[in-house]
Amino acid sequence: MLRLMKKLSLNSQIMLALVLAVVVGYLLQDHTVVAEAYIRPLGTIFLNLLKFIVVPLVILSIASGILSMEDVTKVGKLGISSLFYFMTTTLFAVTLGLLIPTLMKGWLPRIEIPAAEVGEVPHVTFMDQLVSFFPGNIIEPIATTQMMQVIVIAVFFGVAIVHVGEKGKAARDIILSFNEVVARILSYIMALAPLGVFCMLTPVVAANGPKVLGSYAVLIGADYFCFILHALLIYASAVYLLGKIHPMRFFKKMTPAMLFAFSSDSSVATLPYTIECTEKLGVKRDLGSFVLSLGATINMDGVAIYLGVTSVFIATCCGIDLTMQQYLALALSATVASVGTPGIPGGSLALMAMVFASAGIPIEGGAIAAGIDRLVDMGRTTMSITGDASCAVVMQRFINKK
Repeated sequence: MLRLMKKLSLNSQIMLALVLAVVVGYLLQDHTVVAEAYIRPLGTIFLNLLKFIVVPLVILSIASGILSMEDVTKVGKLGISSLFYFMTTTLFAVTLGLLIPTLMKGWLPRIEIPAAEVGEVPHVTFMDQLVSFFPGNIIEPIATTQMMQVIVIAVFFGVAIVHVGEKGKAARDIILSFNEVVARILSYIMALAPLGVFCMLTPVVAANGPKVLGSYAVLIGADYFCFILHALLIYASAVYLLGKIHPMRFFKKMTPAMLFAFSSDSSVATLPYTIECTEKLGVKRDLGSFVLSLGATINMDGVAIYLGVTSVFIATCCGIDLTMQQYLALALSATVASVGTPGIPGGSLALMAMVFASAGIPIEGGAIAAGIDRLVDMGRTTMSITGDASCAVVMQRFINKK
């Protein structure tokens, strides 16, 4: 068995692990305690290994990338261009997330909303988000994996080392050396990916089973339909027209990262895989590390679609006919919430309460979505990391052209 696994590519190994996880999870539906007690812990260990390496990977990769560019003005231009790309795709995602379920109103069921607490409604403004990007100290962001603050720290150190010139040579050599060491540690961890995928996904299938999928089929179907449509319309067009890469080649090379994102539902944990896959698409490691780290923090197209779809779905189920003003409120709040997802305790469910409140939708409706949040989260995470990769491909093309 081990010899057969070694002969398979990483892509094939992860796909096999996904299939086995579904089969074993289905067989363990009446024994979920076994899946939770003996299988999930191994998946947690693997996820912890990825989380432990992500922060040094981001800091050293971004700093090394800046050192290799030498001209700090390139870093600023790359960051601004990437932000513009991410905001544009997020606006498309929100629009799609609101439009598709609106067109499906005739097929949406009427249900009773159970009274349940979704979480405290966070009040997040643009300025709150801006302030949260900058760390108050250097230890806390690294200890708590606040990725945007980690990126800011790495950028400051990288730019400063370039500016001090010859006096910063020792610091430069240390960063470049540690970057190679971290890359080797990463290769060890990635070899465990198939086992990690199996152990993370099996308990999810065992706990939910086909009954949950059936009862929430409409909402799940609407979410995944929008995910696929957005990928085919926006990402495929971007990599083909702007990145000059055929969409089929793009999605094929990105498959390992997409499969891992689907099973782990963590953009940050998937970051090492995304970097490796984009390298196969011609994206240089220093550029990819910068753009993908930024994207893993602020580019949440999957969340934007999910919030839009769920808002219209719950409003329709409650018999609420949304006005244009409510649609605009949903679009704005979903965009802000999608950018704020990584930094807010409670994740998408707490943010959903904020989005619902902006349009007068019963906050208790979040309890409906809570039942399938984990299942949909796998799809929206896959969407987000694919969007990050499309941006990296486009940015690399522009730099090559210049």
